[in-house]
Amino acid sequence: MSVRCRFAPAPSGSLHVGGARTALFSWLYARHNDGEFVLRFEDTDAERVVPGGEEVARSSLAWLGLDWDESTDVGGPYGPYRQSERVDLYREASERLLAGGRAYRCYCTPEELDERRKRAMAEGRKPGYDGRCRILSAAERAAFEAEGRPFALRFAMPGRGYTVNDLIRGDAHFAADDLADFVITRSDGSPTYLLAAAVDDVEMKMTHVIRGEDLLPSTPRQVAIMEALGATPPEYAHLPLIVGHDHQPLSKRHGSVAIEWFREHGFLPQAMLNYLALLGWSLDEQTTFFTQEKLIRHFDLSRVSHNPAAFDAQKLEWMNGHYIRELPPEQLAGFVQEALRADGIDADLETVLAAVPLVSERMKVLSEAPALLRFLFTDRLEFDDKAAKLIAKAGPEYLSSVMQALAGAGDWTADAIQRALDQAAETAGLSRTKGWQPVRAAVTGSTVSPPLPESLELLGRDRTIARLDAAAS
Repeated sequence: MSVRCRFAPAPSGSLHVGGARTALFSWLYARHNDGEFVLRFEDTDAERVVPGGEEVARSSLAWLGLDWDESTDVGGPYGPYRQSERVDLYREASERLLAGGRAYRCYCTPEELDERRKRAMAEGRKPGYDGRCRILSAAERAAFEAEGRPFALRFAMPGRGYTVNDLIRGDAHFAADDLADFVITRSDGSPTYLLAAAVDDVEMKMTHVIRGEDLLPSTPRQVAIMEALGATPPEYAHLPLIVGHDHQPLSKRHGSVAIEWFREHGFLPQAMLNYLALLGWSLDEQTTFFTQEKLIRHFDLSRVSHNPAAFDAQKLEWMNGHYIRELPPEQLAGFVQEALRADGIDADLETVLAAVPLVSERMKVLSEAPALLRFLFTDRLEFDDKAAKLIAKAGPEYLSSVMQALAGAGDWTADAIQRALDQAAETAGLSRTKGWQPVRAAVTGSTVSPPLPESLELLGRDRTIARLDAAAS
């Protein structure tokens, strides 16, 4: 059988960095082995479902460059690929388990379960389910039925330990005492994750389940369900957690963790893909940059680390800057124009293309482009505090001398502009830095811009002198 891997997010409205890393590793393993990659959606938990959540997940994965062979949008031989449309399969499985003595009705109320859990903890016992309803007498069961008490279905664990051979972590042992009976169908008839995911992995013929290590404790329970249904479990690989700077699991308290945020804030998909691949995996100690094709060729689960992977936003920005500089000028100009327009700046492509060589070395993310290039596309400048102070300190006399030097610069080229600026600064007894900075402030509204002579060349002589005149007055 060919390799079949899956990614099964909840359509919750955003794709977490950790989920994207899981999807990537699963996709890479499938593509490396010429297998299939399946995208299915776990939407049985209504509280987590957000309208449009599926499209957000698909859009984010597609932006990263991932494709899929089967899903809700493309179909496939093992659909439906949305859990809410597979409830009959879960019901059939739970009925088979009940009929075969591998599941039983549990009439315990939440209050009763909570009371017994607290008592067990107070007495130093493990707080898992105590099997109360598993040993009900026929009379006790009949009394609950007559009362009309709601019931859940619990899976009856076989009372033995399990060893899961994890493709990353090796053998993981689970003692029988740690594997209490668990709910597979809630009192409203809805399936739990443990049942639904196990049934889906069997019915969709998954050969490899690659997921986060937080789900490792679920594995022996799902293996037990599959065995009780007469199925062979897939192989499992549990990825290390992604942590923040405080070594705690990555979450919103560490800043933005959604792929959509990085997409909207000027990160390139190839940089994000490359960085995600290095969160817990490496080819060697030297190689940092990978094309998608190179990742597919070299990806191997044996190279996945057992240790938590630290999410380093600065490294991601550094890698993104590398990819920005690697882009062909025409492609980068298109991205920059898009970033400018997203910021409300109507930028023509010809000017953007001319400006791109001036800013490519200065940008770590595309969202920095508006601050660097806005002055080229508007004459209504907003001066920041530093710029205003520099202009005031320079005074109208110095700015007027710069205007005169620029007016007599001859050809309006970066070289001629540089000579004129240096002449004005030298005459005033200023260094280049102190002479140029107030000019930069007057012309761009900021103390940060692309190289000044080249910026003025793009801006044009008339607009440059007009801005200096306005600042001087």
